[in-house]
Amino acid sequence: MLTRRTFLKTMLVGAVGLTGLAAYPFVEVLARPRVTRYSLKPPGWTDGLKLRICALADFHACEPWMNLSRIKSICEKANSLEADIILLLGDYAAGTRLVSDYVNSADWSRALASLQAPLGVHAILGNHDYWEDLAFQKDQRSENIAASALRKAGIATYINDSVRLEKDGRPFWIAGLGDQLALLPGSGSGRSSVVGIDDLRGTLSQVTDEAPVLLMAHEPDIFPSVPDRVSLTLCGHTHGGQVNIFGWRPAAASAGSRRYPLGHYREENRDMIVSKGLGCSILPVRIGAWPEILLIELG
Repeated sequence: MLTRRTFLKTMLVGAVGLTGLAAYPFVEVLARPRVTRYSLKPPGWTDGLKLRICALADFHACEPWMNLSRIKSICEKANSLEADIILLLGDYAAGTRLVSDYVNSADWSRALASLQAPLGVHAILGNHDYWEDLAFQKDQRSENIAASALRKAGIATYINDSVRLEKDGRPFWIAGLGDQLALLPGSGSGRSSVVGIDDLRGTLSQVTDEAPVLLMAHEPDIFPSVPDRVSLTLCGHTHGGQVNIFGWRPAAASAGSRRYPLGHYREENRDMIVSKGLGCSILPVRIGAWPEILLIELG
């Protein structure tokens, strides 16, 4: 027989369970990032060239979800990994209106300036860095706010640019692609759909020798078009689906995000690693998509 005491205990346990279930998405949102490690030698990689890469994606700086204190703690963790090079894969802007306050670009970029690596810190921009820059949406001749902040903080920032670096006398290239979803549609702009400013051919045309190429591209959508000349493509943007329930992801940030939500992909002779990133966009919710820092050992 169900006694009154048993009934009350059952109701209490149920209420606690429902409360925990409702709160869980915010547990992941505010969670300490896990370090996800990969070790590979991609096609075309130089024998003897060992490169340790730390990659950070999708900060989405805002209060309370990704405040300055949290950004600084992530940077401290990244520095502790002692990578040869640190790559920032875009989306520093908030990306959501469900905030208690915004974090100024001068502040989040100053926090990112604490990142340190022997071969430097290198950044690209993401779609939200453009979508939240209303001046750039109207006039692409203006300098993007996020790009300006990063450069003022001393962080090399690439928009369809490539640069040649060396590790132990062995060269390689960093190529940074312009964002593939940078420009929003609108009657005032004359655009009927989202338009990218990416120029893959122009970016890779700056590579002048046979040294391996690392391509930074915010969205993974570009991957089917990436030539074998690129040893490894690194992307963010997807947030691992942001909601991932036993492989079911009800939403995707782009067509490429649905096809390549997270992890390591090899197609034909091409490799790509997609980060689940650190913050959130649209809604401050993460389920089955724990924030991550990538640590990649090449060679």
